[in-house]
Amino acid sequence: MARTVTDANFNEIMNEGKPVVLDFWAEWCGPCRMLGPIIDELATDYEGRVIIGKVDIDNNTEITSHFRIRNIPTVLFFKDNQIVDKLVGASPKAVFVEKIELMLG
Repeated sequence: MARTVTDANFNEIMNEGKPVVLDFWAEWCGPCRMLGPIIDELATDYEGRVIIGKVDIDNNTEITSHFRIRNIPTVLFFKDNQIVDKLVGASPKAVFVEKIELMLG
């Protein structure tokens, strides 16, 4: 299961020393609900190696504004606290796996 990332715990999660994948989503967003199970699968697949988190944009406006999230779902990929990749819209699991493997490689 993906971790819940909030304005309050964002810095703590980013400082855990692992690559981070954040899914910016909202309950009312159809494509976000389609992507949700894939994000949860990735969290299981990469447990202990990559932090996979979900940011509810309606309840976490600081992070959402900071990263200028305009469309959802948006998934940001972080390595060493820097954004190294970004996906906007729903994509197949294989696309996420490829990007995560590149971060780990």
